[in-house]
Amino acid sequence: MKTFLVFLLIGSTHLFSQKLLTPSHNNIDPKLIKEETSEAVWYAENAGAKIEIGTIITDLKKLNKTDLLIRTTVKMKQAPDASWVDSTIVKTANFQPVYHSSFNSMRDMVLKSEKNKVTGYYLDKKAQKKDNIEIPAADYFDSNSYSVLIRFSPLKEHYTDEISIFDYNPDAKKGVIKAYIQDVQKTEYNGRKVWAVKTTDDIKDKTVIVTYYIDTETRKILKQDIDLGGRKMTMETIK
Repeated sequence: MKTFLVFLLIGSTHLFSQKLLTPSHNNIDPKLIKEETSEAVWYAENAGAKIEIGTIITDLKKLNKTDLLIRTTVKMKQAPDASWVDSTIVKTANFQPVYHSSFNSMRDMVLKSEKNKVTGYYLDKKAQKKDNIEIPAADYFDSNSYSVLIRFSPLKEHYTDEISIFDYNPDAKKGVIKAYIQDVQKTEYNGRKVWAVKTTDDIKDKTVIVTYYIDTETRKILKQDIDLGGRKMTMETIK
């Protein structure tokens, strides 16, 4: 009887365990995806005061019937003329990655998603060092797109999940790792009903917690709270 109960417990755990979210297994609702441009102000918190760091402009644009461009442009307050642009192209239906680039004053990076690998390069401008990239990888989301992916998922209270992502960072992780939806709560922000979605990932070994406040009707991100192990930042959407 005891052996039977052990097998029953193991079987039940397997039955109710969640499957890792990937492009081949996802719950994205493409009908929620619309072209948009939003702007957020980026703040750092210091001794209870908010200090403006810069602004972040995010564009969602349908390039054609199958491809979606996610472009982020960062304008730093102390370096307004500096260029910092991240561009990610994914398949609209399932967010399968196609291409990712990131260009700023410190480094350039280009990643191309092929059948079973990611290729490209990483150029450290300060060290004048260029690394060619070729890493085996399959069935993952681009790390720059998973915050957008969450917006278009069927959110509900206490929802949790794990997401397969690819990230390339010479000072952290390179390759396929995981992101985590740790909790979802229904609350209000500035008079709007929102989903508060608490997330983390393996890029910095779960030491960075980002909470997204997502409008329940429009699915726009109204605010982000970022906890970097004691240091805190916020991003507040202004339009």
